[in-house]
Amino acid sequence: GLHGVGVSCVNALSTLLIAEIHSRDGKIYRQTYSKGAPTSQVEVVGECTDRGTIITFKPDGSIFTHTTEYKYEILANRLRELAFLNPGITISLSDERTNHSDEFKFSNGIAEYVEFLNRNKTTVHPKVIAFGGSAPAAEGSDSNIVVDIALQYNDSYTEQVYAYANSIFNVEGGTHLSGFRTALTRVVNNYAKANNLLKD
Repeated sequence: GLHGVGVSCVNALSTLLIAEIHSRDGKIYRQTYSKGAPTSQVEVVGECTDRGTIITFKPDGSIFTHTTEYKYEILANRLRELAFLNPGITISLSDERTNHSDEFKFSNGIAEYVEFLNRNKTTVHPKVIAFGGSAPAAEGSDSNIVVDIALQYNDSYTEQVYAYANSIFNVEGGTHLSGFRTALTRVVNNYAKANNLLKD
């Protein structure tokens, strides 16, 4: 998880969770849990040449009383969104119940996301306007704040704005969105004034 609590939450809400780590030392480690508590010791279960983590879990029906069945479309929409927000990564989804599968990979990130959102609309300009940049998070910081923006106008009258921070959709926007809107309005107004496009 982005905040270090994702797998802990999933673990606490699952009757079974299996964590399998393909490590740098060439070994595969596995441990099982139930409702957040370990049900086995960490074991070496094999050898590997790859690296990564596989988490397998079964949601707890005593907590999720409405349903424990996953809806493919909900998962596909979220994973597609993550692939747009993280250009170049490949995310695969397969449903063994129906043999339905999808693979999501987008080299142009949110520019492709905007094209996807506008796929059934008439656009005002053919190309998506996309740009980005980064700056140090704070003076002396080793980490950067990275900003990516993509937009394309269409002939509809309803605004469709999606703001994200750390790949999480911000339903209510935030200072990043209000700052962008202010800057965009200022730039358009300045351009219009400088080119005598506004009536007195």
